[in-house]
Amino acid sequence: MPRVLVVDDESGIRTVLRGYLEADGFAVTEAGDGEAALAVLREDPPDLVLLDVMLPGIDGLEVLRRLRGFSDAYVILVTARAEEVDKLVGLGVGADDYVTKPFSPREVAARVKAVLRRDRAGRDQEQTALRFAGVTIDLAGREVTAGGEQVELSSLEFDLFAALARAPGRVFSRSQLLERVWGYDFYGDERVVDVHIRSLRARLGDDAGDPHLIATVRGVGYKFVGHRT
Repeated sequence: MPRVLVVDDESGIRTVLRGYLEADGFAVTEAGDGEAALAVLREDPPDLVLLDVMLPGIDGLEVLRRLRGFSDAYVILVTARAEEVDKLVGLGVGADDYVTKPFSPREVAARVKAVLRRDRAGRDQEQTALRFAGVTIDLAGREVTAGGEQVELSSLEFDLFAALARAPGRVFSRSQLLERVWGYDFYGDERVVDVHIRSLRARLGDDAGDPHLIATVRGVGYKFVGHRT
């Protein structure tokens, strides 16, 4: 039974999320602040953490920073404002997904399932690598090398890049990428895809004005333009 830790200082939110997650077959633990969350994470590490950014005492970002020192558990950050997602992705804090308040508990449960499903589809089944001019995507090891150097990507960024690279030249709409990568019916702003594409380009040194990896198809979405080797 997959285990989820819900970290939020509002007990009502924790109760609602717990109910939905347990109904979907998850074992749920709760924490009301950063210190309590870190104690649970060290004593009984979960498979995934639903982590509110605005926590009393130790905030969510500091919890995530410390967590990454001893655990690779998946993390979905919960933030109060949609515009904060852009900032958080830009900071490269290492989260696997983001949820903005107010949210639908059903959507959150769907995101939890989608993130955990990425592990099975991405790590257990892939046995090959994709090679392009200057870039190698190791699907089994979930690593990207560009210009001979390893590029640090979050789990979600890797899945987004790999989804595009598996079909060079194919144009994906934002909704198609949300379904393929995020793995759920998206209720929020589709521009979250744009945020992650910008982050990917920055990490890979790709210029949106003269792309060699990810091109924008105006009014539609994105496509991979790398050349196979």
